[in-house]
Formats: sequence, C-alpha cells, structure tokens
Amino acid sequence: MNQQQQPEGGYITEQPAERAVLAGVNLPEAWSGGMGGETDLDELARLVETAGGEVVGRLEQTRPRPAPATFLGKGKLEELGELVASTEATMVVFDNDLSPAQGRNLERTLDVKVLDRTELILDIFAGHARTRQARLQVELAQLEYLLPRLTRLWSHLERQAGGIGTRGPGETQLETDRRLLDHKITRIKQQLKAIENTHQVQTGRRDRLFTAALVGYTNAGKSTLMHGMTGADILVRDQLFATLDATTRRVEIDERRRFLLTDTVGFIRRLPHQLVESFKATLQEVREADLLVHVVDAGSKDPGRQISAVDEVLESVAPGERPTLMVFNKMDLVEDDGVYNRYSRTYPEAIFVTGREPAGIDALNQALIAYQLAAESIVTVSLPIAQLHLLSPLHRTGSVLEQEFNGDLCRATVRVTDEERSRLFSSPGVRHESSPE
Repeated sequence: MNQQQQPEGGYITEQPAERAVLAGVNLPEAWSGGMGGETDLDELARLVETAGGEVVGRLEQTRPRPAPATFLGKGKLEELGELVASTEATMVVFDNDLSPAQGRNLERTLDVKVLDRTELILDIFAGHARTRQARLQVELAQLEYLLPRLTRLWSHLERQAGGIGTRGPGETQLETDRRLLDHKITRIKQQLKAIENTHQVQTGRRDRLFTAALVGYTNAGKSTLMHGMTGADILVRDQLFATLDATTRRVEIDERRRFLLTDTVGFIRRLPHQLVESFKATLQEVREADLLVHVVDAGSKDPGRQISAVDEVLESVAPGERPTLMVFNKMDLVEDDGVYNRYSRTYPEAIFVTGREPAGIDALNQALIAYQLAAESIVTVSLPIAQLHLLSPLHRTGSVLEQEFNGDLCRATVRVTDEERSRLFSSPGVRHESSPE
C-alpha cells in the first residue's frame, strides 16, 4: 500500500486494487437468451484493468444453457468458490450478463461482490465521462440497468419474506425507489433531448463541409489518427474506452481541400444495449457523416471478430448501407504475414497504416480527399450579380474554380455535392450552363 504526500504535508493512502477472478460460460451461438458465443477472458481482463482492478484468477465452463439459479453448474460453482478463497479475491466478474436473481444467488454463495459484463462496462464509462452529455448518458444507462435489480439491493429485507410484514416497509421502499428512478430517468431523457436539439442548431449553422466519422472497436487507434490528422489536443491512451465524447475538428489539406473529421466512442463485443440507446445522441455524427472511416486494430488476435462487433452496433445506430472506408491500423504490430493479403482481398479499397507514422496519416488524408472528390461534380452556372451571395458558402470552402462577370450576370464554375447543386439551382435566376469538359 502506497502513500502520497499532499501539498499541505499530510498523507493520503492509496486504496489497494480490487482482486478479481474472471468467470465465463461458453454458450451455443443460437442460445435463446441472446448471449450465446464464446467468452473472451483476455478482453475481460483488459476491462477489469481499465477499471482499476487486478486479475488474480480465471475460470471457464461450456454449457448448452446457463444454470437458472447461478449461471454456472454446481461443480464449477464450488470450484469458483475455492479459487476465490485461494486467491483472496474481493470480487468475481462474469463475461456474461446475469439476471438479478443469479447475481444475488452468486453473491450469497461466494460471499464476495459479483459483477457481470454490463456492470463492469458501465462502471468504466462512468469513470471516463467528462462532458455533461456523456455523464448524463452514462447515468441514464446505469439507472435503466439498475431498475429491474432493485430487489437485489434490498436483500437484507428478505428475512421478512413469507410472513407477516412482507407487504411492509420493504415493499413500500422498493415501490418508492422505482418511482424515484422512473422520475429521474424521465428527467435525464429530457435533458439529453435538450442537448441534442442545441447540437442540431449548432451543426445547422456550420458550413456544409464533407464530413467523415471515425468508428471502430475500442482501442483501435481512432484517437491517435485523429490527433495525427488534426493536431488537436485529443486524449490518446492505450486503454479501453478512453474516448466517450464525439469530437469534431476541421482538417485543411490546402486552401481548397478541407473536411470535418469526427472521433466517436469505441465499440466493443456485446456492447450493453443500455449504452447503445443512451449514446445515440452522441452517435448522431455517425448518422450524419458523408463517410464512415472504420478503423480496425490489425494487430489484434481476431480483427474479423472486431469488425463484426462494430458492424452490429452501427446497424442498430444507423441502419442501412452507407459509404465506408476500411482502415487497418497498427500494421507495425501485425505478426501474421497473411493479414494484409486476406483483408486486402475482402476490402479492395481498404488502406493499411500505422497511425503513429506520418506516412499513415498522409495515406488516410489522401483517401478521404479521394472520397470527397468522388462525391462532388463540376458544373457551370450563371446567376444575377444580385444573387452572388449564393456563392459565398462555396467560396468559403474553396469550391469556386472559376468566376467571370458579363454585365449584370456572373458565370461561375463550381465543385458541388448533390445537395449543394440542388439548393443552388432551386434559387431564382440561377441557370445551368454546359459543364466543362
């Protein structure tokens, strides 16, 4: 146990890291509970470490379905109890989601704190939330997760169950707590809606620039790429969920080529649905982007699995097809020579970079410019001088290529998106002339 000296000369004592045993049940993919598939205790260990814990043991079991009462079978539960005792663990973390009853039964049997995967991720999000919007979103997700689990928190009243007094203070307090939580959830949703409306007004005033949104598995290197491309003071840390807030910066390649780049929250396998729902306002940038830049950690042990996890969340946030550029990052960590060949065949337009090297940043900038140019067309228009203000937004983005005046008319060659083109030609007095060859 360490001590740190305070400026006044006193001392504060650091709390020892919680000692965690990891547990997971491998279930068939088609299991009706919705949590089928193999566990990943390596990833769970990283989550525990990100939350400030220390992993001291692991235990796995393969079952056709979870045990209704304790998730683990009887034999494995006894083995888990022995592991907790021998390692002096202070908590057990499951890589699955537990029902309120299962969590309560496990804590009673093991006599230590029991967390499931969702609780752990919510705890990490709570510790990393910085802005008011992120804090509200995390609090909303936590309250929605807590609501059906209130009985577990009132387990000390179970001695009354089955006898006189069951309908007394315990039940009354539970109902009171439920009403309070429902009221607080409603209030937070109203606050988040107000923030979202303000955001939409602000983005509506912004110059219409080509927008790219960085998406990807947590710790894939999105923030590193964002920092390299924009030079912005972005938190870059080798840690899961280091970034929770969407951050948008302008990238200027030259006086004509510029675009907006947004860094978003990282995704993860089986991201709790409460968080997906709560963070839909933050992920509004994903829905509005002209291009999604899907950043993949090419050095991970299973990039394909991470790609599938991100695609699943994206489909729930922004359904439907949308232009996507695959970027395989951290190529300096790739040990398998076949990774490039395998993914370059699957994604022929993908780029392979090391985000910390200038060459990787340049390659990504050029790829985004190519997408931007492909989404635009060059047209020549004529308009009255009195309508010159219509060209002002295009001048600000460097999209007016040529301009000449003849009497009270202006003839201009411009590079425009389909949206800008429709808006321009719907204005009175604007005529389309032949496009340059």
